[in-house]
Amino acid sequence: MASGTAMAQKKYDTGATDKEIKIGNIMPYSGPASAYGVIGKTEAAYFKMINEQGGINGRKINFVSYDDGYSPPKAVEQARKLVESDEVLFIFNSLGTPSNSAIQKYMNSKKVPQLFVATGATKWNDPKHFPWTMGWQPNYQSEGRIYAKYLMKEKPNAKIGILYQNDDFGKDMLKGLTDGLGAKAKTMIIAEEPYEVTVPTIDAQVVALKSKGADVFVSFTTPKFGAQSIKKVAELGWKPVFILNNVAASVGSVIKPAGFENAQGIISAAYAKDASDPQWKDDAGMKKFDDFLAKHFPEANRLDGSVMYGFNAAQTMVHVLKACGDNLTRANVMKQAASIKGLQLDGVLPGIKISTSATDFAPLEQLQLMKFTQERWQLFGDIISAEVGG
Repeated sequence: MASGTAMAQKKYDTGATDKEIKIGNIMPYSGPASAYGVIGKTEAAYFKMINEQGGINGRKINFVSYDDGYSPPKAVEQARKLVESDEVLFIFNSLGTPSNSAIQKYMNSKKVPQLFVATGATKWNDPKHFPWTMGWQPNYQSEGRIYAKYLMKEKPNAKIGILYQNDDFGKDMLKGLTDGLGAKAKTMIIAEEPYEVTVPTIDAQVVALKSKGADVFVSFTTPKFGAQSIKKVAELGWKPVFILNNVAASVGSVIKPAGFENAQGIISAAYAKDASDPQWKDDAGMKKFDDFLAKHFPEANRLDGSVMYGFNAAQTMVHVLKACGDNLTRANVMKQAASIKGLQLDGVLPGIKISTSATDFAPLEQLQLMKFTQERWQLFGDIISAEVGG
């Protein structure tokens, strides 16, 4: 039987040859979400490490990453450049809900994979309408539902005030929380304050939520505004139950700048291992992560959750490319991405595995709650599965 596969012809689309696999990427290296730029740098370092180890089935990865400043029109320009002039095989882990939304129709009309996008919007899991787009991290609605479950149990009479980014990302988180509270949402949510990503500060919104009498403060924010919200709540001497979404939960880029003393008791949720948590010091996966940083990305801040994010996403991509063998067509890349069965990544919490299928384009669908204590997040409770509709 093996001779059949051995005789199989190598198959290539634009962006793949005997020698290389060309991957495109778009990141906010500048602008309001530039804290995330380190994800692209981590991935570049990871692929460089893979190349030094001989590449993927003998091919070197050529990783072409551009800045869009977190601006959707710029993202469209960069996607066109990657597809039409750089001629990449696919675009991997481009960041941001607004940017990925802006390029989704283009990528699907070109039949170029928009793979493992770096945003948890629920809409990336729609293989029927967008067969060339796939998410990666747990989606925002699932995460919002998990916080709702927590509040219903721990604080059923809560007066919830919500700060959220006024775009697809913030609205998705809000929808998850509202749906999760069900009929009680009307009485429990007493105020919502949106903010635009272009504003310098969200102080006024935080003040407004406190003045309306909220005793639960929910911050659905990106890192810069997450840090601001922690600082402002502390400055006001306000002591609500504080829920902070996963994308703003990095110890290195959010909590530390906001002040450890200001972050005590904050609740969030995680799927990745936290490099600042001593419980992983003898963990085999964490040792691989530290080894990678020491040899290939020594200037990285290992406490920045985005570094772990880039490490895990790149590892997922390598898994898929290895599975493609010598059939490096765009269709086969998507096929292999949709055939992952129980993949445990080095930097993801034990028991949280990646699985996909032709009808399930949501690779990670589990989270665990955590509370900030002293200088680190402490996980508590069980791993919660939160497929939307599940």
